[in-house]
Amino acid sequence: MDLQMQALHHSGCARIFEDHGVSGKSFERQGLDAALAALKPGDTLVVWRLDRLGRSLSRLVQLMEQLGKKDVAFRSLSEHIDTSSSGGRLVFHMMAALAEFERSLISERTRAGMQAAKMKGKHLGRKPSLSINQVDEAIAAIELEGEKLTDVADRFDVSRRSLRRLMKIRQSELGASG
Repeated sequence: MDLQMQALHHSGCARIFEDHGVSGKSFERQGLDAALAALKPGDTLVVWRLDRLGRSLSRLVQLMEQLGKKDVAFRSLSEHIDTSSSGGRLVFHMMAALAEFERSLISERTRAGMQAAKMKGKHLGRKPSLSINQVDEAIAAIELEGEKLTDVADRFDVSRRSLRRLMKIRQSELGASG
């Protein structure tokens, strides 16, 4: 963050807007909204890197069109993009397309890795809140002994919804194997 702030100060930015801890994936950010509201014709919106502004190509292009209509230029310090020229606008569109392409590749690789792990029998996600034996015990308590779901959930310190979901999964497993 310090590096970004220094670069923005060094480039002569009069005002700096921040979105601490909010991903550039979202375009709904207080700092971005305030920066866009403060821009006037002839101003330039300066960012340290393009991905600090946003990661969706379509939304970035939309934003550039909005800025253009307001007669506001755009500069990205790291990628040396300056939309005050036609060449700068071309570079912006190329960089934005590459950024979105990279994001989609990462997403595809992640999904492929998760699928491969699943096929190897690895559990994905967080650890279940109850063991198989505890779920079997809960099923027996409710279906055979007539206990209330709420009481059983309280005894195992889980929500009724979690207990219902775990019981449904276990019953489908038992139905599939039996």
